[in-house]
Amino acid sequence: MQGFDDQAFLHYLDNWYLLGGVFVTVWLTFVPMVAGLAIGLLLALARMSGHRPLVGFARGYLWIFRGTPLLVQLVIIYTGLPQIGIKIGVVMSAFLSLSLNEAAYLSEIIRSGFLAVPQGQRDAAAALGLSRLQALRLILLPQAMRLIIPPLGNSVNSMLKATSLTSVISMEELMRRAQVLMQLKFEVLELYSVAAVWYLALTTLWDLVQVRLERRFGRGEVKIQDVGPTI
Repeated sequence: MQGFDDQAFLHYLDNWYLLGGVFVTVWLTFVPMVAGLAIGLLLALARMSGHRPLVGFARGYLWIFRGTPLLVQLVIIYTGLPQIGIKIGVVMSAFLSLSLNEAAYLSEIIRSGFLAVPQGQRDAAAALGLSRLQALRLILLPQAMRLIIPPLGNSVNSMLKATSLTSVISMEELMRRAQVLMQLKFEVLELYSVAAVWYLALTTLWDLVQVRLERRFGRGEVKIQDVGPTI
């Protein structure tokens, strides 16, 4: 049995073909994440609206997309939509699948952040004569962000790794390109190790960004025990 080839491993670390897959993995993480945030916000607002049709739609959406594997959703969107006349390519199929799946999880993160804002803040907004949209944008969202950022960061971390599933529909991201080289070079362990190093590097970089975001949005937070008695 052939042992691990460290020279091949080092060679593939800066292989331009694999580096191209790294860039695809990055945009395939953050572009669907932005779309998922937008859809997730709408779903969260729908669930909190109190209107039965909207609440029912949001719950049904979450039931489907949280209750089925992302891999199954990828295959259904990629192979099923063309059968009903909706022709989309590999890139759009990957984008849609990741966006729709992530929106289901982000909507619950956003909703929990809004629900954690004290009712008094909503009452104060109403007393000031702010509309619901103004209260959402100026009062509720900034306070909810402190609670949303940590789990949102974990979602980005998970998405970075979940992009590897798009290789099953031949999306040219990091894992797919590593698999192509495996078929040509038969250096399976070396290429999987390189892919693992790049995923680890990307998640580590995001962890650093997340720490800065948490500090940025936590600046306005004041602990009750730090406030001295007033005269």
